[in-house]
Amino acid sequence: MKAGYVHSIQSLGTVDGPGVRFVVFMQGCNLRCGCCHNPDTWDISGGESYSASALSEKAEKYRTYFGEKGGVTVSGGEPLLQAEFVSEFFRACHEKGIHTCLDTSGCILNDVVKELLSHTDRVLLDMKYTNEEAYRKYVGCSMEGPLAFLDYLNEVGIPTTLRQVIIPSLNDTAENITALSKISEKHPCVDKIELLPFRKICMTKYDKMGIPFPFADMETPTKEKMEYLESILKDR
Repeated sequence: MKAGYVHSIQSLGTVDGPGVRFVVFMQGCNLRCGCCHNPDTWDISGGESYSASALSEKAEKYRTYFGEKGGVTVSGGEPLLQAEFVSEFFRACHEKGIHTCLDTSGCILNDVVKELLSHTDRVLLDMKYTNEEAYRKYVGCSMEGPLAFLDYLNEVGIPTTLRQVIIPSLNDTAENITALSKISEKHPCVDKIELLPFRKICMTKYDKMGIPFPFADMETPTKEKMEYLESILKDR
């Protein structure tokens, strides 16, 4: 069995998938998003080592809190970098009757990832921008990767939530939200879109690590702006 490297665990999460979740943040990320809140997860050699069975047994201790909708969510970092381990973990969770959710950028799609998705009940897909230029400049990959990933989710019928962090001056426009809606409409597997306001509570991590926060000068979107963008989604 392959070991997995875990950055941290949130035992009773409420914002990473439906219901109450046991959230596992995996170590390692191949992207460098300007708005990243977890730079301490970038180095894949860090973290605490777990076996899939030990991690699933830890998650099972909280299942009384899950209710009908809850379960486990694996986030990161980028969990697709440890797809073989996450697949084993999800398989162990399914053996215990626990719902599985994957929070990912969708930047990798290969046979190992497809095997992982065969044990995944829901995906939270971070569709960071809706144009190639922004993806290249502020994420470090092509938009083609996440779109191909979403195409596959649609092909195999995995319920999907599209998520996007709203960053003033970069994607806080009606045009961007309309483009995001159109992506959703082309993929019936998407049953929810979540718009998340950009925040800078992560700056202390950057300061501690001695590296600059690329979006330090960006502002948090106002409540009024978030409500306006949400209204565009509702009107479509």
